Amino acid sequence: MFATPEQFAAANKAGIEALLNLANTAFASTERLAALNLNTARAALEESVANTKALMSVSAPQELVTVQASLAQPMLEKAVSYSRSVYEIASETHDELTRVFETQYAEANKTLATILDKAAKTAPAGSDVAVAAVKSAIAAANTAYDNMTKAAKQMAEIAEANVNAATSATVKAVGTTAKGKKAA
Repeated sequence: MFATPEQFAAANKAGIEALLNLANTAFASTERLAALNLNTARAALEESVANTKALMSVSAPQELVTVQASLAQPMLEKAVSYSRSVYEIASETHDELTRVFETQYAEANKTLATILDKAAKTAPAGSDVAVAAVKSAIAAANTAYDNMTKAAKQMAEIAEANVNAATSATVKAVGTTAKGKKAA
């Protein structure tokens, strides 16, 4: 497959670098997620203590409703913020992994094209049809891959828009409900 040991070594080096890049991306994402979870847990504990103190200081039933309503909105906003942060980390990790895979795919196509060109030059007479068929199949596969990649990116954009819309609707709905309870 490789004409020289240098080409083989270069291909192995590129593969190892890609694997290291994937590992570093995975570790960085895991580290960010762990830090987010730790900070969220710490904040939730502190908030829980403060909320418990606020609820224990209530002396009238109407005041309880008001305190509960005032606690609901910030809790929801923090939950939404956490969800957005997790989604952002996952999205950035996906983008980086996709970039690495696309780079590797492009390199593999380039190597395959080079090998096919060399094979075509040294192939016996009359094998032009077979080489052309292989090149055509590779071109069709590349087109299908490009179309699938575009469709996946569009679906990811639609999913992100839907998540953002659902998040906004949830925050607005809870805000409206909390305001309604305060007015009651």
